[in-house]
Amino acid sequence: MREIDTGTDDLLARVEDGVAVLTLNRPARRNAMSGAMTSALAEVLARVEVADDVGCVVLTGAGSAFCAGGDVKDMSQAGGAQAGGAQAGAGRRRSVDEAIHLQRLNQRATSGRLHEMPKPTIASLPGAAAGAGLSLALACDLRYAAHGAVMTTAFARVGFAGDYGGTWFLTHLVGTGKARELYYFSERIDAEEAQRLGILNAVFPADRLEEEVMARARRLAAGPRIAHRYMKENLNRAELGELGQCLDMEAAHHIHTGLTEDHREAAAAFVEKREPVFGGR
Repeated sequence: MREIDTGTDDLLARVEDGVAVLTLNRPARRNAMSGAMTSALAEVLARVEVADDVGCVVLTGAGSAFCAGGDVKDMSQAGGAQAGGAQAGAGRRRSVDEAIHLQRLNQRATSGRLHEMPKPTIASLPGAAAGAGLSLALACDLRYAAHGAVMTTAFARVGFAGDYGGTWFLTHLVGTGKARELYYFSERIDAEEAQRLGILNAVFPADRLEEEVMARARRLAAGPRIAHRYMKENLNRAELGELGQCLDMEAAHHIHTGLTEDHREAAAAFVEKREPVFGGR
């Protein structure tokens, strides 16, 4: 196991059996996002994306919650929308334009990177996911939760429009009508309803969640990494791309992965009736 220095206690990170496990770590605040947390998350995601010993990324929360989203208490004390980084320097508040630009950069470096990095990403929800916390979970390729976990967009309840890509991710997962309902009313849904809607891939007893998620993450990390890279690009393009473009991309990626050592090993293992051992080449 390799520990990753994140530079803050608000985010813990380690690499275990090819899996980078990133833990949002403010359990006393239900892992509400802080400036230190989001900055560290962006930096660590950039590092694990290109780390040779990482084949899968798991994002989870410490304690009984996944992430409560933005820290509304801190926002109130800081005076609203520019909370979590309002001060650009001693005695100066950031302009609205500065705040928007920094928000854009952080969103692309966190939820954007979780969605686009060429490695499978998994959100493991031990409990509640709300607001931007839910958006981070939605940005991942797969989502698993414990029985008793609840989810809410939450933004309407605090007078925000929403951030971290949640509107885009949720619309693609559940359709525009349901996504609008979940945003406008900000009602809580339980894990079972979230699974029925297609937001969650599976729900497990709380005491089995970590074991189940890590088993899947290890399987992905030990899998054909080049194939996963292009598979994910195909799937991301399928969300928006025109059919002809997707067919052309699939053709190029299929031929390319057919030339890899991983493909030759898998073909040999099939003939020899054994499990393949992938090397990511």
